[in-house]
Amino acid sequence: MSSFSFEAWLATQSQRAESALLQYLDPDTAVPQHLHTAMRYAVLGGGKRIRPLLVFAASELGSIDRVDASLVNRAACAIEMIHEMIHTYSLVHDDLPCMDDDDLRRGRPTVHKAFDEATALLVGDALQTRAFEILSNVIDADSLIRLAQLEMIQSLAHASGSKGMAGGQAIDLQNVGKKMDLPALEEMHACSSPMCRPAWRNCGSITACLHGFSKYLCKGFGLSIPGGR
Repeated sequence: MSSFSFEAWLATQSQRAESALLQYLDPDTAVPQHLHTAMRYAVLGGGKRIRPLLVFAASELGSIDRVDASLVNRAACAIEMIHEMIHTYSLVHDDLPCMDDDDLRRGRPTVHKAFDEATALLVGDALQTRAFEILSNVIDADSLIRLAQLEMIQSLAHASGSKGMAGGQAIDLQNVGKKMDLPALEEMHACSSPMCRPAWRNCGSITACLHGFSKYLCKGFGLSIPGGR
């Protein structure tokens, strides 16, 4: 058995993540150029990329002889991109003056500072809808895989809405300057941090080789699954 180098794997998969981001983002020359430039600024602005690394790690745990390796790669890259777009959209909106009013993100001016508030609002809107567009694209004609994609769309919508990320932000805004008890804090954070759940829940179904693993990975990170409490 050959030895495993985590550092080498990390370097390879980090590059894979960046390549996937570039693949799914429109070029800054696409019309409207100002919006696409701002979207690329937001998404490609650094970050630890923990979500894509976990997705890629999960995709390697299945039995590759049961599925086309290219399908696994396409599915993992798509899921990774969806997570980064939803996560980035939430950060762009959180940074706005009407929300957390932050001037810096990852050591750079926030989107509304680098561009303007209206552009930042549109960047978040466009990234969210692009995530659903990617998720709805046909990865494979297999009916079970298509069903898994529909389940992921439902899960992602739930995690992003009023009972998920948006709801968590609403609770946060309502309690600015107030002392919150532990149950309220736990509820707020449970709502505000759901973005790694949909991919874990269904990544196995989409790649046809990771059945059930994503659910246990969620539990290992102390995360609940929408509809599964």
